[in-house]
Amino acid sequence: MMKIGYDAKRAFTNTSGLGNYSRDVIRAMKDFQKDDIFLFTPKENKKLFNISGTQIIKPNRKVDKWIKSYWRTFSISDEINRLGLDVFHGLSNELPFGLNRHTKTVITIHDLIFKRFPEWYNYFDRKIYDQKVKFGVERADKIIAISEQTKRDIIHYYNIPSGKIEVVYQTCNEAFKSKAKKKLTERVKEKYNLSSDFLLYVGTIEPRKNALKIVKALHSYNIDIPLIIIGKATEYSKQIKEYINNNGLNLRVKMLHQVTQEELPVFYQQAKVFIYPSLFEGFGIPIIEALYSGTPVITSKGGCFPEAGGPSTVYIDPENHDELANALIDLLNDKQKRKKMAESGKEYVKKFDSEVVTKNLHQLYERLVSNN
Repeated sequence: MMKIGYDAKRAFTNTSGLGNYSRDVIRAMKDFQKDDIFLFTPKENKKLFNISGTQIIKPNRKVDKWIKSYWRTFSISDEINRLGLDVFHGLSNELPFGLNRHTKTVITIHDLIFKRFPEWYNYFDRKIYDQKVKFGVERADKIIAISEQTKRDIIHYYNIPSGKIEVVYQTCNEAFKSKAKKKLTERVKEKYNLSSDFLLYVGTIEPRKNALKIVKALHSYNIDIPLIIIGKATEYSKQIKEYINNNGLNLRVKMLHQVTQEELPVFYQQAKVFIYPSLFEGFGIPIIEALYSGTPVITSKGGCFPEAGGPSTVYIDPENHDELANALIDLLNDKQKRKKMAESGKEYVKKFDSEVVTKNLHQLYERLVSNN
């Protein structure tokens, strides 16, 4: 039995990618073995994440309560050292300063998009991200990359030896892995007035995710099937809305910003095709959410996308809305192909099952501790 600590800030505060990853890892690890689990967070949000059987560690000194970022970067190490943890795992691209060598350290790097596409970030954010990641990957006893693509980027940008990095894939929420209950499905269909056939995009609505390309493809080729875009409202969503209004697409494209985690699997399971034309990702969780849901996927060529999508997914140039439109038309006209893609996709995503991912992660912890 081990004493394992997690940087759980994102689990309690982030509703999207990093938060989902943190919650999934913590839940799965808590149920996997009888380890003592310690969650370090500047604040709790039990509506978002409420987990029993763990110990919550929060700042208690005045300065740490006042400057929570200071606690998370520096003071947290005093608590970790005091508790004598066997392993501390930074779940979101960083580790605290000042840890002693008794506690083995693991850091998960999700992506290095700020290095690949610096123009997408302001100068100060880039510098902060770079400093945190550089320290983390150099200090950590083991680095987890969530894809082979991310591993290659860590080696390239930070000159880290390949042997120090291990690829441990992500899973997704268990709700996507089984059919939604009939009552919930009917409630969601009625609440959002879902048509029997629709296309789906789920993700942050930002330029990198490229959802506007889907709308342009539908308009340019007059593809007469509704599109639902689910994600938090942003400046980029205003651009999409403007395009929708200017081209008379209000009845064909619906943007939803308040869909709950409970409702989301229904959208995936009812969609005819899931489209994810992102320009770059560390992994692409929405892709495996769709595959678990039995929904055919169209996503981008290259990068990490084939790792997430597998051989049955359709890959397109995300910058080319003509290519996207033609791939979509081909799928919509071929029911048998969609059925085969759904079946093959469900088989492929078994490699991302929670049991597989959690076992790989726990074995990594065990190897580190046994080498102490």
